[in-house]
Amino acid sequence: MWRLNKVRHKAGRQGDSLEELRLKRREHEKALRQARRDRQLVSKRLLLTEDEEQSEVTMDTTSGEQDVVSLFHKLQHSGPEREAHLKALSKALRDPSAQLTFIKQENSMHLLVGLLTGSDAQCRLQAVQCLHKLSHSPHTNVAPACLPATPYLLTYLSGQSTKFTELCLYTLGNLCPDSDAVKEKLLAQGIIPALASCIENQRYNLAVVEAVGFTLSQLLQAKDAAEKIIPMVLASSLPSSLLSVLTPDPKFGLAPAIECAWCLHYLACSEYSRELLAHGALLQCSSLLLSLGGAVAEGNREEGLELLVCPLLRCVGNLLSICPVDSLSSQVGDVRLVVSLCALLQTYIHTQPALARETAWVLNNLTAHSSAVCSALLTLSLVPGLIQLLPFSQGINTMVLRVLANIAHKKKEFCVQLARLGLLSTLCATLKMADQEMVTLSLEVLFVLLVSRPQVADEFVRQGGVSLLEAIQYNSEGEMRQRAAYLLEHHLLSYPSDCTVKTFIRIVLFVKFVPIQNSGVTNLICFVAG
Repeated sequence: MWRLNKVRHKAGRQGDSLEELRLKRREHEKALRQARRDRQLVSKRLLLTEDEEQSEVTMDTTSGEQDVVSLFHKLQHSGPEREAHLKALSKALRDPSAQLTFIKQENSMHLLVGLLTGSDAQCRLQAVQCLHKLSHSPHTNVAPACLPATPYLLTYLSGQSTKFTELCLYTLGNLCPDSDAVKEKLLAQGIIPALASCIENQRYNLAVVEAVGFTLSQLLQAKDAAEKIIPMVLASSLPSSLLSVLTPDPKFGLAPAIECAWCLHYLACSEYSRELLAHGALLQCSSLLLSLGGAVAEGNREEGLELLVCPLLRCVGNLLSICPVDSLSSQVGDVRLVVSLCALLQTYIHTQPALARETAWVLNNLTAHSSAVCSALLTLSLVPGLIQLLPFSQGINTMVLRVLANIAHKKKEFCVQLARLGLLSTLCATLKMADQEMVTLSLEVLFVLLVSRPQVADEFVRQGGVSLLEAIQYNSEGEMRQRAAYLLEHHLLSYPSDCTVKTFIRIVLFVKFVPIQNSGVTNLICFVAG
């Protein structure tokens, strides 16, 4: 159904065949993108021609430095072989040592800029290929040397050639993180308006849209992005353009949507996230998650799908934290989003536990806000599936239990339904866990259930709950011990009136959301002495 367009990352001389080389390059790309789940990632990308891909299998770069010097001198003289010399120089500049040798040659960049701005279209293409190889250099002093070319690269973003525009974009994206001076220069030269115009004019060109997303994400990951870059992005047409790429149309491809979703994630984690909410980002991201969850539920396991799911979850989770409760239904749209979220949770629980935890985090933020969402989880018979996840570790069980706690807190009727669906018996198991956070949260959920109906307490006693609480009371310390003792004294050995309960203790659902980059923040349920 969905297709992931190929983005070329750097690959070394490896493999004995072109197909093996391409396979390893795809694996490298996947690893780089997946690393974003745990931290911000700045990565350079290298576009290679078909000839270069084939020659990379057996390429020997030991003579790269000598080749660069020789080719540089040849290019200083015009002639019919200039294009061939430029093509050879482009290949030689894949060698990091050759890159340093080239920028040390007097007037080398002046020569490239002259060819880049000349009248020969083929020479212009080969010149930008050379600049692209230089931008991919691991040496930080190469990027500042390329600064004389950046105004022309920005100007050419409005050109008609897809390949040329794509090369300019990836070159600019590679240059962004290498030097603060380069980044400041690009901002002063108008890279944000240029990117906005480029994606707006070429919104149906998949390769260009993907390249714009990559370049913008490189900028948004700068340390000072919140002060200098994000306000400029939000003041432009970029947010609307990025959101328009998040379409459930499978023909549009995964790769452009992935890059644009990461850009939106960086914006959603900033202090300006409310402006993104005003652009309708929560509704757009939720709609695409709804579509993706439906595809996964139908058995779609296409490679790369999770790379789009991850930034979308983070956008939705963080935007939910600032969404006013009274506008939640209009911002999220369809409550069937919970069906998709549960499908994603069940799909990634074994293969991508970190992604499953973030899915549960979004469910947590959603149920903390809305009684309608909590009711939908019960009505659509999704709760039994959630209860079955409580034995899982890696933070998934605590997040799922918070979702169930949110449901229980909304209405007493929900508590009765949760007990009937088997939550009480599962709590008997979670109270035995070694994880103190899980035990503490289980005690909190148990309290909410016990105060809902006397019959719930009777059922818990029949299931051996008293002995479990006694074990916690005598074998634990501090807060857990006090909570177990209180539940035994006031809810299981006798049934005080509601007024007595309020005299001794009151439960407060304290929801605190702080958008954190590349992470979810949950709501906390706390006992507070009355």
